[in-house]
Amino acid sequence: MTDITFGALGVPASLVRVLAEQGKTTPFPIQADTLPDTLAGRDVLGRGKTGSGKTLAFALPLVANLADGQRNHKPRGLVLAPTRELATQIDAVLAPLAAAAGMRTTTIFGGVSQSRQVAALRAGVDIIVACPGRLEDLMKQGFVKLDAIEMTVLDEADHMADLGFLPGVTRILNATPSGGQRLLFSATLDNGVDALVKRFLRNQVLHSVDEANSPVAAMTHSVFELESASAKSRVVQALASGTGRRILFMRTKHQAKKLAKQLTAAGIPSVDLHGNLSQPQRDRNLAAFSAGTSRVLVATDVAARGVHVDDVELVVHVDPPAEHKAYLHRSGRTARAGSAGDVVTLVLPEQRRDTAMLLRKAAIKVTPVTVNETSPQVLALVGEVAEYVTPAPEQRSEPGTSMGANAQRKRAARSGGSARPASAGRTEAGGGAGRSRRRGGSGASTAVRTESTGQRRSDSGTRDYSTSTSAPAAAPRRGGNGRATAPQQRIQVGQVVRANRRPR
Repeated sequence: MTDITFGALGVPASLVRVLAEQGKTTPFPIQADTLPDTLAGRDVLGRGKTGSGKTLAFALPLVANLADGQRNHKPRGLVLAPTRELATQIDAVLAPLAAAAGMRTTTIFGGVSQSRQVAALRAGVDIIVACPGRLEDLMKQGFVKLDAIEMTVLDEADHMADLGFLPGVTRILNATPSGGQRLLFSATLDNGVDALVKRFLRNQVLHSVDEANSPVAAMTHSVFELESASAKSRVVQALASGTGRRILFMRTKHQAKKLAKQLTAAGIPSVDLHGNLSQPQRDRNLAAFSAGTSRVLVATDVAARGVHVDDVELVVHVDPPAEHKAYLHRSGRTARAGSAGDVVTLVLPEQRRDTAMLLRKAAIKVTPVTVNETSPQVLALVGEVAEYVTPAPEQRSEPGTSMGANAQRKRAARSGGSARPASAGRTEAGGGAGRSRRRGGSGASTAVRTESTGQRRSDSGTRDYSTSTSAPAAAPRRGGNGRATAPQQRIQVGQVVRANRRPR
């Protein structure tokens, strides 16, 4: 922190008032260093670790420099971010500042319907906060043009490089006017970020507040070695049981979901965050974590950047990350903006060597200790144990219960048929909606279903559950001995027939 004020750095009074209402009166080092140049219209390359205050460092000049410009119903400011979570966090910082200047912002990212985004663009926005993939999609569809962009910001450029977004970022930057102001913020300049700097920034000023692997003074690091996987599970539950917010990082989506369920079942309200969740699910889980209704967030590396929740007191690397940059960004979810925080890495015997190498690359010096769930080092991080919270009962369909109307319509739409009452034709407890079967002597089902129309045929005839007019039954055909054989089922193009289905 510095003693200088935002107003002394040249931030307009209207924006200073917004910051004061949020309790922000003194800039962080990266803000104090970059604001004089960014407010003056210079291209700036800002390098600083996660949690150093980069978002406000570019949000203030973005609003201030565009506030007095000419409005033309086209976006004039653009911020590119690698993830949906980060885009949402940036907009949360940017929107109040833009509103104070009479400007509007919107977010553009995948995983949600584009209709809201298109409607916002048609209504007119001044600043777009976007992920490259969806922005390019809307550009190709003609919903957005970047020919009026006056100021472009690339946030977490190194992470966009890691995710393979640089070709798309290059195409997007080429679509903006070459004379516009450009700011690039990144923890490192590797993986092609330097090529972006050389191509798109002009006479840029470099401000490097922290090296990528510089430790945070208020962050403590611990390495807990465990004897077995079962011992690890007990320590994880102990570390999750405190009253404060904590984030537990896992390697895989499946394990993150599984652990969140296990902790919730143990009376520790937890939510998961990973790539398999839809955007509404992500938003709901993050809101529960931010509000404190769920004290624990179990996440994959999708939450290692762009997730800012105040007062996260503990980060646990349940699974050590694959590389040192991921370790630093995961750890950066705590001890943010000057607050204190603790980071713990749990290590099984077979992980000791790789973890030691990872910490060495991250410039983290810590002596591993062997612990169990009652060790004083563990209990010190747990602190006060939270009260047990009875988990809500799971919603499960009992055998024989009927499907809801919406579920019937969705199922019918998938199969190409129409919705029908769940009780129609049910002859087995626990069978599917409208399922009718007849068994032969072997117990095997002889029913045949034409999936796309909802018809079922058994050896006793055809039953039609669809609303469309079905084709007439085929006339009996003669076999080689002149006898009539069973009627041949007429199947339309695209239908699926499953015969002799085995009973469930």
